Amino acid sequence: MARTEDPSGRQRILAVAAELFYVRGVRAVGLAEVIQAAGCGKNMLYRHFPGKSALVAAYLVRARKEREAATSAALTGEPRERLVALVSEVADWVRGNAYRGCAFRRYLAEFPARDDEAGDEATAIARSYLRDTRAQVDDLVAAAGAAPLLGDRLWLLIDSLYSGTGPDPSVAVAWARELSATPAVAPADGHR
Repeated sequence: MARTEDPSGRQRILAVAAELFYVRGVRAVGLAEVIQAAGCGKNMLYRHFPGKSALVAAYLVRARKEREAATSAALTGEPRERLVALVSEVADWVRGNAYRGCAFRRYLAEFPARDDEAGDEATAIARSYLRDTRAQVDDLVAAAGAAPLLGDRLWLLIDSLYSGTGPDPSVAVAWARELSATPAVAPADGHR
């Protein structure tokens, strides 16, 4: 007798895998563990995800959508206010009990030699997210009419929050507010 299709199977597998990958890391989690935790069979997992690399790519796409939704909801007001809101949103995220690091930075730290040019989809997704979020900061800086140096400073602040090496999140938001209120001046030698 043929099994009936489980329409929620893909989402259940992805939700379980995303939780495991985020909490323990991609390397530490095997597909057998995902199958057991999702309560599905091998055939179902492989029908939706041909291998671990496809599941990891889907996890990072899901993480990107979640981060973009949170960021988009926070960005209101004038460009300088949105710059502060962006740092504030990251600060709120890293303060949370569920925070275990940036999924994209963690993936790239686990697999530093992977090459998105060689067709590694997960690496391409992670690098693309980081490039796009940096571009978002630069776009907001340009919209605010500030010098590019402001983008560099805010990106360092955001990056340090994500890595856990930065200031207390409240201090980071205060610094972002201060930096955004002060016009950044480009260095005299023309470098950023």
